[in-house]
Parts: sequence; C-alpha cells; structure tokens
Amino acid sequence: MRKFQLLVFVLFLGVQSVSASNDWGKKGHRTTGEIAQKHLSKKAERKINALLNGHTLAFVSNHGDDIKSDQAYRSYSPWHYVNYPFDSSYEAHPKSEKGDLITGIATCVAVLKDEKASKEDKIFHLKMLVHFVGDLHQPLHVGIADDKGGNDFQVRWFNDGTNLHSVWDTKMIEDYGMSYTELAASADPLSSYQLAEVEKGTVIDWMNESRTLCKEIYANAEIGDKLGYRYMYDYTSVFRSQLQKGGIRLAVLLNDIFG
Repeated sequence: MRKFQLLVFVLFLGVQSVSASNDWGKKGHRTTGEIAQKHLSKKAERKINALLNGHTLAFVSNHGDDIKSDQAYRSYSPWHYVNYPFDSSYEAHPKSEKGDLITGIATCVAVLKDEKASKEDKIFHLKMLVHFVGDLHQPLHVGIADDKGGNDFQVRWFNDGTNLHSVWDTKMIEDYGMSYTELAASADPLSSYQLAEVEKGTVIDWMNESRTLCKEIYANAEIGDKLGYRYMYDYTSVFRSQLQKGGIRLAVLLNDIFG
C-alpha cells in the first residue's frame, strides 16, 4: 500500500511539472504588458495600435503560450527559455540548434525592423516579443537543463505538491491576490535615475541579471521543501520588481523598433 501511495504521489508531482511551463502565467505576462504600455513613446504606441488593431500589449502578452497546443508552432517552444550549467556562461556553452530565448528575442526584433517583412509576420513576432521579454524576467527561464528549469525540482507550496518553476510562474503571484491591472498600477515609483538604471543594458545583460536571481533561488531551496509565508515574505518584492523591469525593458525595445 505504501508503494502504491508513493507512486500516486510521484505521478501527481509529475503532472504538476508538465502543467507548470507557462512562464509567468497569464497574470504575470499581462502585468508586464500593461507596464510596458505605459512606457511607450507616442509614435511607438500609434504604430503598435495599427498592428494590433487597437489591442493592448497586455491583451496579446500570452499569445506565445496560447499557440503551444498547435503543432504548427511547436518549433517555437525552445524560444521560451535558455538553459546552461551554473558553472558556465551563455557565450561559452554550446547553443541549441533549435534556438533559445535570446535568439528568439533577436529574431522578433529583426523581423519588426525589417521593412520588407509582411504585416502578418510583424504582428506575429510583435506578440511573441511581448511574451519572450516577460519570459526573460522569470528567473527559472534562465535556468539549467538538468531539471528543466525547475520543473523537475519538486517542492510543496503550503500543503500542495508542485515544483519550483510553478512557484515562480504562478503560485506567488496568485497568492499575492492582485489583478494584473492592480499589479501594474502598484509598481514601485522610480526616480529618473532609477528608471534609467533599469532601462540600460542589452538583452544579454538582462538575461545575466535574471541568471543571478536564478542561482540565488536554487541556493535557497532544496527538493522537498515546504514553501509558504516565509518564501512569500522573502521574494514578493523580487517578483514584483522583475515584472516591472520586464515591462520597462519591453518598452525600451519597442520604442527603439517603432521610434
């Protein structure tokens, strides 16, 4: 009986791992899109409105996940993350032939800047860029392949079996209890200097920043840990900051692309 119960528990956690691959979750991605919308230049906003038929960045922010069930878009799945060992670097580690989060962002930017690209291609890659920049700021999407970016790192969230990736995708954000509009509206006020600090750097710099957070997250958790109130206390400000940085930096890219 004990073996049967253990098997059921392991299978349950396995289901949690498979289902916990939606990056920031819908609320997190919409928050990033909503924040980005507020930092767009007027010119960029007009051009984006024309491409998206008036829809907001928050509205299209989950398109990258919404298309995952369509086999026609399976080739884009590796673009949601970048994994390499903690003792290596992105530059030194062999790259996936299928691409990764960094090449995915670069491709989207290139298509949007290409005057010869069709409107349909620009719309698609704009939606994907909004999603990928959100992914870039979810620390477990800049993780390690050994446990699939924390999807195989089994923990408990209060009394429920889950994994470390899911905790950062959805658990903390959902338990914080705010809508995406509330999260965006309550983002910390930044001085001009602080805003400039967030805006500066490259996509690689932003990835390395998320990578540093990822290492810290792994250092502060062990397989089987029960995470809850203390974890929320330690990391709520971190995930809120990452959502805000993602939105501001998405706007930086879009303002550069659309002027």
